[in-house]
Amino acid sequence: MKKLKTPLVPVQWNIQSYVFVGLLVLLFIAVLRLIAPFFTPLLWAVLLYILLSPLHRRLIRNLNFDTLKGKIFRYFWAGIFTAGTVVIILVPIFLVAVMFFQQVMELGQQAYSLLSERPEYLNDLLIRLSAFIHEISAGQIVITADDIMNQLITTLTHELQRVVLLSGNIAMNVGIFAFSMLIVSFSVFFFYLDGPYLARLTLRTIPIKNEYIIALTTKFKDITRNLFFGYIIVALLQATVAFFVYNIFGYRGSLVFAVITFFLVFIPMIGATMIWVPLGAIRMLSGDIAGGLLFMFISYIFISGIDVVLRPIFLKDRIQLHPLLVFFAILGGIATLGFNGFILGPVLMIFFLTVLDLFLAEHKIGSQDHGENEIQAGTQV
Repeated sequence: MKKLKTPLVPVQWNIQSYVFVGLLVLLFIAVLRLIAPFFTPLLWAVLLYILLSPLHRRLIRNLNFDTLKGKIFRYFWAGIFTAGTVVIILVPIFLVAVMFFQQVMELGQQAYSLLSERPEYLNDLLIRLSAFIHEISAGQIVITADDIMNQLITTLTHELQRVVLLSGNIAMNVGIFAFSMLIVSFSVFFFYLDGPYLARLTLRTIPIKNEYIIALTTKFKDITRNLFFGYIIVALLQATVAFFVYNIFGYRGSLVFAVITFFLVFIPMIGATMIWVPLGAIRMLSGDIAGGLLFMFISYIFISGIDVVLRPIFLKDRIQLHPLLVFFAILGGIATLGFNGFILGPVLMIFFLTVLDLFLAEHKIGSQDHGENEIQAGTQV
C-alpha cells in the first residue's frame, strides 16, 4: 500500500509576517552598512582563502579537533598559512613597487638628458615614425611629426598631473594599505580556523533550494580558482618572461614595460603585442633592423605564445566564456568597482549566466536536461 503524501500547505501571510520581513530587510541593510568599509579586504581575504584552502585542508584532515593536540595544531596551521599568505602578497608587491618607481625615475632622467644633449633626436624619431605609419598603411594614414608631438605632450601632461596627485596622497595610501592588510590577515586567520562553519552560516541566509546553493558555491570556487590561474597567473608569467626578454635586448626600464605588459595581456586578440611591437619598431627606426625583427620574433614566441599554450591548460574548458566578454567584464568591473572589479567583473558575468541557467531549469524553459546537468555538475557556463 502506497503511503499518501501530505499535501503542502501554503504559507499564510499576515501583518506580523510582513513586519518580520521588513525588520529583517532593514537589519540586513544595516549589517551591509557595517561591513561596507571593509568590503575590499574581506573580498580579497575570501579569494585568498579559496585559493589556498585545498592545501590547508590536506594538512589538517587527519587532526582530531576534540583533543588538545588537534586544537593546538589547528591554530598553528591557521597562523602559518595566514603569515604565508601575507608574505606572498607583501614581499612581491613591495619589491616590484620599489623597482618600478626607480626605473620610472631613471627613464625620466635619461629622456631629459637625451633631449637636452640632442634636441633634434625626438623630432627625427617622430619623422621616421610618421613615414613608417604612412608606408605600412599604403598612404591611407597621414600623420605628421607635429601631430604625434602634440598628442605626446597632451598625454604626458595628463599623466604627470595624475602622478602629482598620487604622490600627494602616498602617505595616506600606504596607511590605508597597511590597515587593509591587517584586516585581510585577521579575516584569513579565522577563515582557516572556521571556514566551513562560516560558509554554512552564510549560506543558511540564502532562501533558495539547497542544490542551487551547492551549484552556486561550486561555481564561485571554480570561477575564482580558474580566473586566478587562467588569467592572472598567465599574465604574471607573460610579464615575467617579458621582463627577461626586455633585459636581454637591453631595453632600459624593463620592469616598467613588463608591468605594462601584465595589464595589456587582458586585451583580447592583441594583448602584449601593444607593447613589444612598438618597442621593436623603435629599435628598427633607430637603425637596428635585424635586432628589431629578432626581438619581435622572440617576443611573439615566448611572450604572446604563453597565452596561447598555457591559458587553455589552466582553464581546462571550465570557464567557457568568450574572451571578449571577459575583457568587457574586467573593464566594466574596474570602471564601476575599482580594483575589485578586476575579479568581481568576470565573477558577476559568469554568475549571471549561471543563475540564468538555474532559472531556465527551474521553470523548464529551453532544454530541461541541460539545466539538470548544470546543477549536478556544479554548472558549467
